Amino acid sequence: MTAIDDQNTTDPAEETVTAPADHVDPAPNPHATQEQVEAALKDTKLAQVLYHDWEAETYDEKWSISFDERCIDYARGRLDKILPDAPLPYGRAMELGCGTGFFLLNLMQSGVAEKGSVTDLSPGMVKVALRNAENLGLDVDGRVADAESIPYEDDTFDLVVGHAVLHHIPDVEQSLREVLRVLKPGGRFVFAGEPSTAGDFYARWLSRATWWATTNITKLGPLKDWRRPQAELDESSRAAALEAVVDIHTFSPEDLERLATSAGAVQVESAAEELAAAMLGWPVRTFEAAVPAEKLGWGWAGFAFGGWKRMTWLDENVLRKIVPPKFFYNVLITGVKPEK
Repeated sequence: MTAIDDQNTTDPAEETVTAPADHVDPAPNPHATQEQVEAALKDTKLAQVLYHDWEAETYDEKWSISFDERCIDYARGRLDKILPDAPLPYGRAMELGCGTGFFLLNLMQSGVAEKGSVTDLSPGMVKVALRNAENLGLDVDGRVADAESIPYEDDTFDLVVGHAVLHHIPDVEQSLREVLRVLKPGGRFVFAGEPSTAGDFYARWLSRATWWATTNITKLGPLKDWRRPQAELDESSRAAALEAVVDIHTFSPEDLERLATSAGAVQVESAAEELAAAMLGWPVRTFEAAVPAEKLGWGWAGFAFGGWKRMTWLDENVLRKIVPPKFFYNVLITGVKPEK
């Protein structure tokens, strides 16, 4: 992870992101000044840029993102859950708030779309997403974009997707209006991974408890080798402070249905997933962030992924039948742009 320091310098390796029509997007800024960080605490869009530029180069590692069968199956599973009979492939798809391209690039690898566009408010994320797309040999362009004012023409895309993005956007309804504007008539959007209000509550408390327990227990003599250097722990704490600013909303399925309908979408449907899986996943990810990476080998990776799969089975085959959707961690939403 790149530390936020007091020098606002640009790494010579950082390149501007060139967009269509000779437009040049701003370069990534992974080295924010302390003044910028302080300003970001009062400006959520600045916080989005600084936080995600800061994390862009290490984001895939932090969240165990890959572009292999594991994540291809996961991404496709989200689409199939909310849209099991999608008329594949879509011609051109866009990812809103793409991050490193996790959702769209893996969907494209599974045959969901032929051509893609990645957009994010963070130049650093767009740069990494385009690099990932190039490495995968996918036909993808990219733009630095504010989700409330998407820099593409009307009626451009057949599909718009996003994963864990709507909760970062100040005006979600306005962003959905923009999504509908850039969709072709009859085009569809699918957003997954949005935190529910109940899920966000228990995930944050589980994470805080895990962080406190791990960072204190590893102060003890026999376990000191399991403690990250204090500078790295302090850095993670600073990241958490900005993360609290960039995570703006939580939703119930009904909230997202209402916002999508108000924005003008038709055929609006929602779904929810991950309860037991989230209660395992958040402590696991927090523990991984609190201990040296070299302490965690393939055995841990097998436990984490295998445990998540078993808890997902429990969610889908047992808990989904008896627990109301609002208590699951992730909310999914889909809708269609009306035909003219």
